[in-house]
Amino acid sequence: MRAPSAAELAARPVERVAALVELVGADAVADWCADLLRGGDWTDVDAPDLDWIGGPSSASMVDKALALDYWPRVWAARALLHAYRPQAEPAVVRGLSDESWRVREMCAKVVRAHEVGAAADELAPLCADGVPRVRAAAVRALAAVGEAEHADAVHDCLDDPEPSVRTAAAGALRALARRLDRPL
Repeated sequence: MRAPSAAELAARPVERVAALVELVGADAVADWCADLLRGGDWTDVDAPDLDWIGGPSSASMVDKALALDYWPRVWAARALLHAYRPQAEPAVVRGLSDESWRVREMCAKVVRAHEVGAAADELAPLCADGVPRVRAAAVRALAAVGEAEHADAVHDCLDDPEPSVRTAAAGALRALARRLDRPL
């Protein structure tokens, strides 16, 4: 598979993912990203070049990815925001318990964007995660996929020490109550 061109590398991640989808198809991209999320070998010569989904100036980020092995998983989850397919669901749900907070946060964003209902039970504990960005992403995702039994976890975030988490929780409770058509 060809590496991205200089123009493709200069593009935003959403545009790079769209170009990769055009090149190999959405199912192949979703399968590859799911494999990366599960810790697959991103250096495999048969796999697409990591630059297709990497961060800004990702060519310079590959060295960083070698040192910090979570970046390919973060980029894979971010790519799934734009090329999600149902077959990636188990990997996204698994990513919610990744050791890297960046992966957990991005997987919560994928859950929210694509309403991955199977993730609700995994999201609730993330409302108490040690990283405020993960807590905020979790409550926002629960607004989209949670059920009444998840409302307590969101309620607990109303007293979070981080203002952004409190704000996210308040909005999530309103959205969850509206979606479930009942007070919470």
